[in-house]
Amino acid sequence: MSHAYPNAQALPVGVVVRRAPGVTRWAKFAWTVSSVLPGAGSADWKVLREEADVTEFHAATLPLTLYVSEAEAYAHELQARVPSVYVVLRPADHSADMPWSVALVTASPYEAQDYCDSAEELVEKVAMPEGLHAWVASFVDEHYEEEVFVKRRRDRARVDRVEDGIGDARIRQISDVYRAPRRKEVAG
Repeated sequence: MSHAYPNAQALPVGVVVRRAPGVTRWAKFAWTVSSVLPGAGSADWKVLREEADVTEFHAATLPLTLYVSEAEAYAHELQARVPSVYVVLRPADHSADMPWSVALVTASPYEAQDYCDSAEELVEKVAMPEGLHAWVASFVDEHYEEEVFVKRRRDRARVDRVEDGIGDARIRQISDVYRAPRRKEVAG
């Protein structure tokens, strides 16, 4: 696969969206992303399973692209208690049959957070399947090098001997710069 970014890798990931009855009278349905399907073929809201009032759709398949510049974010996600991928759903056109369209699949928690800052999109966190976890982990192993923390050492210069910032160096003062100004004697 050729990419605009060097060393980037992509994998098609299917997004499974679950439609369940709404829990309030204002929402007819509750929409959630229930799983992802690594290596899935293309789909457009294909019904996978119907059980009572709950329907699961293979909503879409998008590329999950890993970028070298985001390797630290992927490493951070892999260390989470439940490593996850994030799916961004965007409101669809009002004429569409489904109220959401799948906008993005990412393994970066930082990128997902950027979408959370907008009230427009719905960001869903989905547990990373084992095979996807292995693919992301091998990418991180290849491209991420943790920076070694180096404690900064203090300079040996003695800064307590110079009164920096006290008064103006161009003006000679023989008395304490913090003294109260002298009163002028008024001849009366």
